[in-house]
Amino acid sequence: MRIFDPHIHMTSRTTDDYEAMYAAGVRALVEPAFWLGQPRTTVGAFTDYFDSLLGWEPFRAAQFGIQHFCTIALNPKEANDPRCLPVLDELPRYLAKDRVVAVGEIGYDSMTKEEDEALAHQLELAIEHELPVLVHTPHRDKAAGTRRTLDVVRESGIAPEHVLVDHLNELTVAMVKERGSWMGFSIYPKTKMSEDRMVRILREYGTERVLVNSAADWGRSDPLKTRKTADAMLADGSFDQDAVDEVMWRNPVAFYGQSGRLDLDDVPKPDDSGLFEGNSVRRGGE
Repeated sequence: MRIFDPHIHMTSRTTDDYEAMYAAGVRALVEPAFWLGQPRTTVGAFTDYFDSLLGWEPFRAAQFGIQHFCTIALNPKEANDPRCLPVLDELPRYLAKDRVVAVGEIGYDSMTKEEDEALAHQLELAIEHELPVLVHTPHRDKAAGTRRTLDVVRESGIAPEHVLVDHLNELTVAMVKERGSWMGFSIYPKTKMSEDRMVRILREYGTERVLVNSAADWGRSDPLKTRKTADAMLADGSFDQDAVDEVMWRNPVAFYGQSGRLDLDDVPKPDDSGLFEGNSVRRGGE
């Protein structure tokens, strides 16, 4: 089984996670730029983080046989902090990088005016750079936030098929499917979606334009939820291996492939002996 996790924050994970993901079938992933938990107060904090998503983290993933791509953006939560807004001026030079396959995560946290402006501006950047977008829907007032997101997306003029609306649930999936955008679901241990709920949604809405991710980060999350959802699909009896491959591999490849930068031909073999700017994932010598 091959798995492409289309939304996971490996900056927050360990090398043990990479090993377990590889053993579970994960061969590629996308790491969206997001809020790190600790508020950032300078533009330099963002650019250092963006640089790590384009340098150290792809190197670290490759040591464990996994292709690493990323999305770049000012996330909605920090769009409310005026100290962070100059980051918007830095985005164009990052959106031109080879391993950046979308603008994201953009969207809403508290649905403020500042978030409106940051979302609209970054949708314009996506159109300008001919990139798809990864949209974060708010954890609170999700239905209202999703409707508002879809309205702003339509007003921007970006093609619906270039938009992945993430963190959906039973209340929001139909409205996104109706607009023609891609539907993303984050599978979590205790919140968001479970494997069983995801299987029920797939039975009702089908597998077309559906992406399943772990969104694993520094909180209570599980980087193996993609594989566990795939196993749940097969155990349900309603889906065969081809349907699993569509959701877990072909759909992420189709969506992010719209960037023209998703090169999956050079798949690395697990080998933790390499160096990145003199640093190794091995600690304490050979």
